[in-house]
This record gives sequence, structure tokens and C-alpha cells, in this order.
Amino acid sequence: MGNNSSPAEHPSRPPTRVLLVDDHTLVRAGFRALLGELGIQVVGEAGDGAEALRLIARQVPDVVLIDIAMPGLNGLEATARMVQEFPGVRVIILSMHATAEYARRALRAGAAGYLVKNAGAAELDLAITAAVRGDLYLSPEVAKVMATDYTPGRPGAPGSGVRLTPRQREILQLIAQGYTRKQIAAQLVISVKTFDTYRAQLMKQVAVHDAAGLMRYAMQIGLGPRDE
Repeated sequence: MGNNSSPAEHPSRPPTRVLLVDDHTLVRAGFRALLGELGIQVVGEAGDGAEALRLIARQVPDVVLIDIAMPGLNGLEATARMVQEFPGVRVIILSMHATAEYARRALRAGAAGYLVKNAGAAELDLAITAAVRGDLYLSPEVAKVMATDYTPGRPGAPGSGVRLTPRQREILQLIAQGYTRKQIAAQLVISVKTFDTYRAQLMKQVAVHDAAGLMRYAMQIGLGPRDE
């Protein structure tokens, strides 16, 4: 998904600022150590979603790494609020579960990534780099599960037998790679309103009702995020 270089390889670039959110102190310590090795600055830690929201307002991180399962305000609920209240902050969900359902819920909440907790430093770097760049990142095992969630040609599978135009495939691939509507419009040299029309037509044509549905469909037909 683009350049794999980490911030540590660009000493002139300000370090990425990350907020860690997990109710387990040892888990946060582990991620803090990994992030330090990558040259990424941890600007704060929180043990629950409510505390994280307060810290975001003070620290203004670039990326929030947040556990999906926490007492009180859980990761999904907190992500939805973060995206709404702090649109400039990118949120990556951390989870022990490589399941399509959890990943879909994370995407619907507005997460920029879904990372399985057994990921190593290289994958953590990829996820954060993608998020800062405005892309979407899914752990490979999660992307694989989501791609096989619907079997092509199965009765009821969204978009079975649908023929897409080259322009529709191009737009669908950019959506699947996590680009925003403004970024896609600029890249294709069309207006945002025209992009919205294309997207609405795509959703109707492949019988899905949200961005997560388009993501699943894109991976089903081989247009999803590429593993690197």
C-alpha cells in the first residue's frame, strides 16, 4: 500500500504522534516500546474510551491506537465519537479477533485501520503509515476473511454477475484503498458531487448500502488493499 518507509527513516520529518488506548497497562507498555523503536512518539495513554476523548482534546495526536474491548466506552463506540468530534485524527482498532464482523463494525465506526494484536513491528509501522497518509489498513488475515465472507456467485452474494465499467472499477479500487471522497475526486479530476453520484450508482448496482459493503465487494473481486 505504497511506501513502506517508517518515520524513523526520515529524520527531517516530525515524528508521528500516537495516543495509546487499552485497559491493560502491560499491553500499552508493549506497544509503547514497539512505537519507540519505530521512531513514533507516544503523546499519551488512556485506559478507556472516555479518558481517550479527553486526552485527544489536549494532545491532538495524529493517530489513536485503541483496543476494541474495554469496559465503559468500548473501542467501537469511542472510535465513532473520535471520528465525529476530531475529524483530523485517524483511529486504528486493535483486536485479538481476526473476524469479518468486528472489522466491518470498525469500518462502519470510521476506523482507518483494523490491526490484530499479534502483529509485529513492521505491520504496526505499515498500519500507522497508511493511516497518516489517509489510506485504510487491514491486517492481512482480516482482509482475507473479509474477502471470503461472500462467495462469488453464491445466491444473495452482493454484486454477483455485475459488470463494471473501467471508471467504476477505478473508483471502487480507490475507495477500497481508503482514499477520501475529496482525494478520489481530485485524483480523477471530477467534482465531489460527481464522485458521490458514481458511488451511489455503484452501491445500487452491487446491492450494498454502505462504504463497508463496497469494501467487501472490492475485495471479493480482487480490488481490495494490496498486502506489502
